Amino acid sequence: MVRAVAGHLDPDEFPSASAGDGPMTMRTPRGTPRPAAPAAPLPGLGPRTWGEVPRRSRQVLVVAGRDRNAPVSTAVLYEHTGAGWRAGPGRPAHNALNGWTGHHREGDLRSPIGVYNLTDAGGRLPDPGTRLPYDRSADFSVGGTGFAGEPLAGSFDYVVAIDYNRRPGTSPLDRTRPLGPERGGGIWLHIDHGGPTRGCVSLGADAMKELLRALDPDHRPVVVMGDAASLER
Repeated sequence: MVRAVAGHLDPDEFPSASAGDGPMTMRTPRGTPRPAAPAAPLPGLGPRTWGEVPRRSRQVLVVAGRDRNAPVSTAVLYEHTGAGWRAGPGRPAHNALNGWTGHHREGDLRSPIGVYNLTDAGGRLPDPGTRLPYDRSADFSVGGTGFAGEPLAGSFDYVVAIDYNRRPGTSPLDRTRPLGPERGGGIWLHIDHGGPTRGCVSLGADAMKELLRALDPDHRPVVVMGDAASLER
């Protein structure tokens, strides 16, 4: 489904916010019971983190950062086959310049630690075949250079919105911030530009296209993201 919407640009310029340095939280409505996660935990996820993964999720993208203050990480998509979890290949990724935080604030240049739904996608280019709602818009264009002087052009050709401080079921370009603007937003998975982000997670162009084609809303996909030590709790 292609959703036409007017929006703003650069999500990496919409710093994000996470749940706080306390326990990580899913972006589910208040008062909604959180089902327990499937019995077999995924590699690198400790009991607290694994307890945040809903039982109904059958696709889990794990983004594990090198350390709390590093901008480099590895992403692996796990899919439940009915017989157990199947791991995809490990993909190199970038996160925010200053690493990770459990309480993201606007402009802190850190990516939010947590477990978040993946519900909406979009990009400057045509839908590559995703089953997620897809908003194609010229507003996904971006220019300028990144922190390492690398060009940013093409970074938002394909994106998946991370449901941190956003309204699910809308274009990734939607500027609604339920936690307030001071907690940031516009945290996306997008195409890697060869350097750190302002809060998003970036993957290679081929990896992003593969991810978009793999994600299935019927499988309740989520991303589990943070530095490796935090995810092991």
